[in-house]
Amino acid sequence: MQQTRLNSLFTTAGSRLTAFFGNPWRRISLILISLLLGVFMGAAISTTAGQTAIWDVTGSALLVFWVEWMSRIAYRRQEKKSFWIDVANMFKVGIIYSLFLEAFKVGS
Repeated sequence: MQQTRLNSLFTTAGSRLTAFFGNPWRRISLILISLLLGVFMGAAISTTAGQTAIWDVTGSALLVFWVEWMSRIAYRRQEKKSFWIDVANMFKVGIIYSLFLEAFKVGS
C-alpha cells in the first residue's frame, strides 16, 4: 500500500489509540462502556422493531447473523486477541443480555 498522507494519518491515529488504551483502567472502562451500550442498543432494537411490526423478521435475522459472525471472529483465534475484538464482543454480550431481559419482561 502506498504511504499517502491519509494512510499515515490512520496509522498514527491507530497507534495513538492503542497506546492510550494500553492502560488497564482505560481498557476496563471502555469494555464496560461497550457492554452498557450493547444493553442500551438491544433494548432500542427490540422496542423499535416491535413498535413498527414491519422489520421484525428482517431485524432479527440481521441481528442473529451479526451475533454469530461476531462470535466466530471473537472465539476462533486461540492466540492473543485484539482489544477491539474484545470491545465488539462485549457489545454483542450486552445486546444478547438485553434481549433476554426483554424476553423475560414480555413473558411475565
